[in-house]
Amino acid sequence: MTTAISVHDVTVHYGEVLALDHATLDIQAGRVCGLVGMNGSGKSTLFKTIMGLLRPDSGTVRVNGENPTKARKSGAVGYVPQSEDVDWAFPVTVRDVVMTGRYGHMGFTRHAKKADHDAVDHALERVELTEYADRQIGQLSGGQKKRAFVARGIAQGASILLLDEPFAGVDKRSEATITRLLRELADDGATILVSTHDLHALPALADEAVLLMRRVLMHGDPDEVLRPDNLALAFGLDVLNRGDN
Repeated sequence: MTTAISVHDVTVHYGEVLALDHATLDIQAGRVCGLVGMNGSGKSTLFKTIMGLLRPDSGTVRVNGENPTKARKSGAVGYVPQSEDVDWAFPVTVRDVVMTGRYGHMGFTRHAKKADHDAVDHALERVELTEYADRQIGQLSGGQKKRAFVARGIAQGASILLLDEPFAGVDKRSEATITRLLRELADDGATILVSTHDLHALPALADEAVLLMRRVLMHGDPDEVLRPDNLALAFGLDVLNRGDN
């Protein structure tokens, strides 16, 4: 199998604060990987290094065999942010948001051609948001907002999708829809890395799971990785049931 994401012995500091400590992780193409860790464990930092937004102090990162910055600029990597990181009042439609995924294909003029409109229409249909295309993005439900950003990645042509807490603030029906969509994308060859605190959702979604605490503590089958004793190691507390507060 082809390695889509390769992180080898990566260390990152923010000033004196250690964010990643010799982290090593390989994810094969077409796999869904769940990333689990407490706040401050380095999940966001890992995402930034994979996207080429942050250069590690040491170690190497490769995305589809390329430098991560080059891979991101080529459109290979799509990102679905946390809801709290988006200004939902901004006056753009769902179609506008999805069209931003085509910017890398348009050149400096950002003039959308037929191929761009077709890609956006296909992406909206894929995530079942065609009828909401002309709504202001903030008018969507929590699950629909997440799907709109997944559509952006699809329109972009990304082979790798990074999702930051995709199940936060969504109902069970939306969670099931997002899970099904991500599984379909993986079956089509996409590589999916999902950062989540929703441990109940991972067994149905992920082929593998990673416990992160600045370094990779465990990587493997979700049922094994998410055992209570392993979660206690990662979170530093007694986890009796998945998803307990």
